[in-house]
Amino acid sequence: MNAPLRATLPDGRLHLQHGPIDLVIEAWGARAEVEAAYAQAWARFQDILQTLVSELPLLRAPLCDSHPLARGPVARRMIAACWPHRSVFITPMAAVAGAVADEMLAAMLAERKLAKAYVNDGGDIALHITPGEHLDIGVATHPQRPGLSANARIEFESPVRGVATSGWRGRSQSLGIADAVTVLARTAAAADAAATLIANAVHVDHPAIRRLPARGYSTRWPAAVAAVSR
Repeated sequence: MNAPLRATLPDGRLHLQHGPIDLVIEAWGARAEVEAAYAQAWARFQDILQTLVSELPLLRAPLCDSHPLARGPVARRMIAACWPHRSVFITPMAAVAGAVADEMLAAMLAERKLAKAYVNDGGDIALHITPGEHLDIGVATHPQRPGLSANARIEFESPVRGVATSGWRGRSQSLGIADAVTVLARTAAAADAAATLIANAVHVDHPAIRRLPARGYSTRWPAAVAAVSR
């Protein structure tokens, strides 16, 4: 497994990458506080992926009546976000990106004074907003076509502190045909789980839609494809 990577983007944002985890982080506040927050994020990032990999069998298993006992803090966030939805098919992996964003934001904020901040994990975003501040969130429905399809302003008074988008055009497997489902919730992990479930539930009976096992997916299909694992 390659080592975690850190870079500062031209506009000053922090970019952290390790395997499939790709974070863009930005914070506002006194310079010393922002620099300390970025240092804390980098320190916390070191074992995020390894710890998740060590618990993959547990995190890939569908939730049932028995509450899984995870060791890592990110894994526990994933399970907590997905647990309320266990009556339908869901695995904790439905909340992995959002849970990573939540964990990284918590690490940044420890003993820091920041006006606002966010951790963007491939579109699943954890937010920190203090009184008088706001963050504007843009939704891009097609990764290959830069541009925003919608936007939302999140202010301090709002309970929203997490945003996530799921759909068949995203990085992860979707069981439905939705281009993009965006959910705003109290945490990024909760938004991630809900967006995944809503996107999974979007179907239509139409000859242009083909359903096939994920292993059979190919870009040769001209129609929309709903890839399923079973």
